[in-house]
Amino acid sequence: MKNLFGTDGIRGKANAGFITPLNAMRIATAVVNYYRSISHKTNNPRFTVVIGKDTRLSGYMLEPSLTAGFVAAGANVTLLGPIPTPGVAFMTKSLRADLGVVISASHNQYQDNGIKFFNSEGLKLSLQDEAKITSIFNEDQRLVTPRYMGRAKRLDDAAGRYVEFVKNSFPKSLSLSGMKIIIDTAHGAAYKVAPQIFWELGASIIAIGNSPNGLNINHACGAMHVESLQKAVVKHKADIGIALDGDADRVILVDETGDVIDGDYLIAAIAKDWQESGKLARNVVVATTMSNLGLEKYLHGLGIALLRTDVGDKYVLDGLLQEKTNVGGEKSGHIILTEYSMTGDGTVAALQVLAYIQKNNLKASSIKKLYTSHPQILKNVRKPINIADIETINCIKEVETILGTAGRLVIRKSGTEPITRIMLEAESRELISIAEKHLNRISG
Repeated sequence: MKNLFGTDGIRGKANAGFITPLNAMRIATAVVNYYRSISHKTNNPRFTVVIGKDTRLSGYMLEPSLTAGFVAAGANVTLLGPIPTPGVAFMTKSLRADLGVVISASHNQYQDNGIKFFNSEGLKLSLQDEAKITSIFNEDQRLVTPRYMGRAKRLDDAAGRYVEFVKNSFPKSLSLSGMKIIIDTAHGAAYKVAPQIFWELGASIIAIGNSPNGLNINHACGAMHVESLQKAVVKHKADIGIALDGDADRVILVDETGDVIDGDYLIAAIAKDWQESGKLARNVVVATTMSNLGLEKYLHGLGIALLRTDVGDKYVLDGLLQEKTNVGGEKSGHIILTEYSMTGDGTVAALQVLAYIQKNNLKASSIKKLYTSHPQILKNVRKPINIADIETINCIKEVETILGTAGRLVIRKSGTEPITRIMLEAESRELISIAEKHLNRISG
């Protein structure tokens, strides 16, 4: 029996495979049946769900389908409308709901969509939860009689509540007054709330990628495609550019010269600032196997340990909880600050970096001067790579011998796309070139 879930919820082509109206209804009823089976509630048996979404056209299909499934299983549903993924996590806790549901395929384009869940604590479901929900999904669904069906309603001020929550993450002693910021919301879930947040904190705002039509989410814009943002920052002589992805759980920055500041540099700046203010827990930061060696060496120089995990924000969060620390993230721009949320929040992360800049009267380009990155190359391979194949094993051993202690090789299957991701990192581009020639035997 195949698990419905990937590395970040259930995802696929909209109106195909698992991502159909019928399956959405069955998934919803399976989730309620699962939670009812493990619930110890005695005084309030009614299961409550909040549902948020991004701006994909297929969200109009999945939102009512999921609602129908939840209501048919006896759950009450509150619809939040378009709101960032971290906004759903926040509202789940704020409304004391049993479950938060996000309809989004994150940084993928409009053809894809997905369903992901947060429990009552704003945490993503465990692997055990996912396996049990999958098992129930494949059985006959248990629906309630008409008398015990749930109800659905819309909450009109969900976005406003989230805006205030995010603004409160920025130090009250600081202001963004005098800063010119270009913000690209990827025509996604943060197209209204993110510009509003930075404007209300005092910045002069120019918004791009903020006209969703259901089909343009993440298309040539946002955190995955920052070229338009780079040009806009230079053209308007802005102090900084902020690029979110479609569900706003990741962020990439652009400095005043148009240079890109990736997630590793954001982690470095936040860790330094939080350490100096006594806010960094246990002097430990969590990152993934893809984060640059330069970051690791920089943090060690500050007396900060770096714990590496597998790729994926759920693994970063596991590491944060395990180490009882509060700063972690990925090079891709997923930054988790457990002081505020148990999931990535691109807007909150951007505000923490802006606080560091404002506190120290710096330009955004100073962040790239915190450390020197080791050269890396990333390859996405469409053909399957069998890492158990003898030729592949031998090739990997050769490359690792070439790199020695001066570099790293990471090969992993993508959890969101049918590709294999390969990362080569070394102290010099020459060493990478030599290793890459050997690696081409299996990567093409």
